[in-house]
Amino acid sequence: MSPTEPRPADLRAARDLESHVSWLDSFTGTALGVLAVASGIYTYLGVSSLLDDSGAMSAFAAIAYSVAVSVGIFVFWSYMLRLFPAMRSARARAGLMGAMGLGSLAIVAMSSWLNAAALAGSAAVEQHLANTVQDYQQTLERAHEIAVSAQALEQDVARVRQSFEDLSAQEAEGGLSGLAGRGSVYSLLRQKATELAALEAQIAAQAPQVAAAFDEGNAILSRMRALTVEPGPVETRSVEFSEQAVRLAGIVTELRQLSVAPLVQRAAQDLAASAVLPELDGRTAANRGDQLATIEAVLEVVAQRAATLEAAADAVIAIPPPPETRYTPVSAADAVILYASSFVPSWAGAIAIDLLPGVLVLILAITQGAIRASREGAGTADTLTLAELRAALAALREVEIASDRLPQHSEPPHAPGEEAPRVTPVPRRG
Repeated sequence: MSPTEPRPADLRAARDLESHVSWLDSFTGTALGVLAVASGIYTYLGVSSLLDDSGAMSAFAAIAYSVAVSVGIFVFWSYMLRLFPAMRSARARAGLMGAMGLGSLAIVAMSSWLNAAALAGSAAVEQHLANTVQDYQQTLERAHEIAVSAQALEQDVARVRQSFEDLSAQEAEGGLSGLAGRGSVYSLLRQKATELAALEAQIAAQAPQVAAAFDEGNAILSRMRALTVEPGPVETRSVEFSEQAVRLAGIVTELRQLSVAPLVQRAAQDLAASAVLPELDGRTAANRGDQLATIEAVLEVVAQRAATLEAAADAVIAIPPPPETRYTPVSAADAVILYASSFVPSWAGAIAIDLLPGVLVLILAITQGAIRASREGAGTADTLTLAELRAALAALREVEIASDRLPQHSEPPHAPGEEAPRVTPVPRRG
């Protein structure tokens, strides 16, 4: 046997592969049609989630789009199944491989993402709601933290107020200016203590409002969390979720307004700048001089205390404000794209149902290549099957039978209407 001639085992393997391919071809078209129809159904569900109108025209548009997708998938993969395995040159295969890649991208763009929306759209919207709840919770807690930090300034105000009250008590006994009683210095100290007491009362009055706003915000958050997991259509739950989000945004704004840090800052600035100096009531010039010196010392103390309060208020104001959080409703298709990393199995299933025929194309191409390799160098007689041999013999018999039925002529044929040529006998020479 020549090295280029195929072995009988290779020829038998090629014939077996051909029989398998022939059997598989009998239902490959049906299977491809089923995959195309299934993809079209999920595409219809995905398109329906994108359309706002639920009328007959929208339903017709969704049906038309899904049918176009099914037909496109069926036709595209039918081309690939027939043409790609038949290509022999590497250039032709590379060209069709590029076309198959572009077609696959087109199928993913027009169908697969809609299939993913149909498979995991509701879950993706629920995840969007859950993430929004987390954002709102962080915003609410941040706003409450700033408000509570501002309420803590009440202790600073109370400490400064107490210091002025203590100084006024000392002045009443003559411990500051040397003049016992409630004179000019005492009046100035009581004036500042009264201002700080009013500020302290104002801060304390807002504490219940801060607590009530925070409790209401937590109640709204609880309702929003419940909406993310309640049964029923997610579109209906999204509507109520949006209403609750608007209420919660109002609570966050209220907490920002309840922060008393700006109030304390302004009060600290006014504490030193708006001192009303009382009239000196000393009986003698020396006494009035002592009172003036004491008042100047008190004003320095007031300025120091005011600077301390202003610094504490500035520290609260410098705290970064809570991030701006807004709930933006999204469709099922948009949610699937937005949270694609969380729904990898759904995306894989949606893409696989459209691109699975590509695997069949590669399998068929490999099989056809194996068949051609097994028959390389084989002649017609080597590749002739028993059925083909029988058919050839039957055709040969029909040809022989037809030949036997033809009339036999001893004379050469002549055209119709012509007289047969006369043959002149040649005389014999004796």
